[in-house]
Amino acid sequence: MVGLITAIIFIPLLGALAVCTWPQRNCRPIALMFNAISAACALGLWRNFDPTATGLQLVERHDWIPVIGAEYLVGVDGLSLLLVLLTSLIIPFAFLAQRMDRGFCATMLVMQSALYGTFTAQNFVLWFLFYEMSLVPAFLLIKIWGGENRDRAATKFFLYTFLGSVAMLLSFLGIYFAKGTFDFSALADLGKNGLLTGKLAWIAFAGIFLGLAVKVPLFPFHTWLPDAYQSAPTGVSMVLTGVLSKMGVYGFVRLLLPLFPKEIKIIGPWLLALAVCSIVFAPLAAWAQRDLKRMVAYLSINHLGYCMLGLFAVAAPPVVAARIDTHAALSGVFMQIFNHGITAATLFYFIGLLEQRRGRRGIDDFGGLMQQTPLLCGWMSVAMFSSLGLPGLNGFIGEFLIFKGSFAIAASFTAIAVIGLLVTAIAFARAMQSLFSGPLTGNCGAFPDLLRSEKLIIVPMILLMFAIGITPQFMLNIFNTTVAQMARLFA
Repeated sequence: MVGLITAIIFIPLLGALAVCTWPQRNCRPIALMFNAISAACALGLWRNFDPTATGLQLVERHDWIPVIGAEYLVGVDGLSLLLVLLTSLIIPFAFLAQRMDRGFCATMLVMQSALYGTFTAQNFVLWFLFYEMSLVPAFLLIKIWGGENRDRAATKFFLYTFLGSVAMLLSFLGIYFAKGTFDFSALADLGKNGLLTGKLAWIAFAGIFLGLAVKVPLFPFHTWLPDAYQSAPTGVSMVLTGVLSKMGVYGFVRLLLPLFPKEIKIIGPWLLALAVCSIVFAPLAAWAQRDLKRMVAYLSINHLGYCMLGLFAVAAPPVVAARIDTHAALSGVFMQIFNHGITAATLFYFIGLLEQRRGRRGIDDFGGLMQQTPLLCGWMSVAMFSSLGLPGLNGFIGEFLIFKGSFAIAASFTAIAVIGLLVTAIAFARAMQSLFSGPLTGNCGAFPDLLRSEKLIIVPMILLMFAIGITPQFMLNIFNTTVAQMARLFA
């Protein structure tokens, strides 16, 4: 009998096959139908998930390649479930954001399957297969359907990610030859007392760190991201920032922190410094951009930097942090992963709407939009305020918890990171003033306001931002037990 997790992974692949054989040219309804089936399975997974139980749930385990210790082993904890739900939300949102041909729909569905597999696999060989499986469709979506400079952006994205993946693969091969297992749980148990020793430990740590730092991306491994997000079609940018970037943060939580706690403590200040650089330098770069997509791309680096600040603050300090601070920081990281996904994807959706109406997306190409499109400007402002972390919206919860926990553990680094909040506010304020205020620019006077179909897409996302911001407990309940279990690693 096929379990729910296996169904979630393979339904998008069946959808890709159905799209390729569908006789009509408009394949988006078929793709959305398979998205709906996957989302229903994800909701079923949530319903069957016990938030009070520890460890993995709904585990499916089968022999696959015994000679190398590879198993088909999938399961979910609170973090995995959170990311499965996020994927089920962002992918259909991206499908609705633009027109898509047959090849585009099929490629997006393959990437959806890879994302589900990455967030549920519990054996490295299986996890790495899905992790790399997401690279190929992302590369094709940028290179074939991307905009200006798409060849350079796709090649840069592929090379950065592929080289990082090779480093991570070599590291895990070294771990396997030393310990004889690819099982994440077994390796995490070994990691408590030191997974490896001497130079081999540092080489393995460096390889895995490099592969994950590129994927997040963490400063200074971030330079591929603005080019990829700028050149990618709107729907692909939404998936890249909303879900694909979370694979790196998930890898840090699932792999690096449990396997190398001693090494992280030794170089903790340097890791915190990299996180602070991501938080501070990225919004400064965003402030200097004239292209709206590049601006939001740099701000995405900033917001993922908050996640890395929380993780490194918990794992890196030389003394054990108080339990309440550890829980706050980790809960903030998990909330930020989800909240950034929906907020950043929504911002890219709005930029796509502006580009459809104007044919351009430069900040200087617009002006006075509040007079012509008040609904579009109002809802877009809500998404911007969410990204800023305004109380009452979803962005506030994660950032507040991260800073609350991190201040108590690594006060000096966190104090510097607060500068990033100020610069982010300045970047958004400049964008809002240029876009919404002043006289109407160019042909902006002919812009239609939000169409009915666009309202049906955007209003549920905005309402979700308010729902999480006002009553976040339903989200916190998903991963509270996982946070408590993870906090024991650093006790």
